Amino acid sequence: MTTMAEAGRTRVQVPDFDSWVAARGPSLLRLAYVLTGNAVDAEDVVQDALSRALPRWSRISTVDDPDAYVRRMVVNAHISGWRRFRRREVPVEVVRDRAAAPGTATEERDRLWRVCQSLPPDQRTAVVLRFYEDLDYAEIAALTGVREGSVRSRVSRGIAAMRHELGDDDE
Repeated sequence: MTTMAEAGRTRVQVPDFDSWVAARGPSLLRLAYVLTGNAVDAEDVVQDALSRALPRWSRISTVDDPDAYVRRMVVNAHISGWRRFRRREVPVEVVRDRAAAPGTATEERDRLWRVCQSLPPDQRTAVVLRFYEDLDYAEIAALTGVREGSVRSRVSRGIAAMRHELGDDDE
């Protein structure tokens, strides 16, 4: 850890990059996994964000919330990725001949996840940040670089599409 002094502020302990990544890396990877839908792409997104953060760490570590700053970098790396590869096939590891027994918790989670993955990337990102990361609309707007009203619209449309797909239009 290094010590930083700012004018008018008390000394703040700033972790070095390796320590910070060791502590925050798993949560960044979880966020990226939920955004991308698979472990390989999640690792790529986090790798991209961290490779951009490392040379800037002396500046990033001095911001009020380095976690939020790098989380934004992960979201941006994800958005850049789906913009580049908007139309591509996603192979599956195993093709199932039959579905799992109806009503199992695993089946419900898988079904919900498949419906979430079918959302357009901007809606999926907003829904994931709102309900998985438990961020409020203003934080999501700051992270994604869009207006708060757009975030609310994306979340609303995403949830409506998911409810429709799941056959739960009444709620």
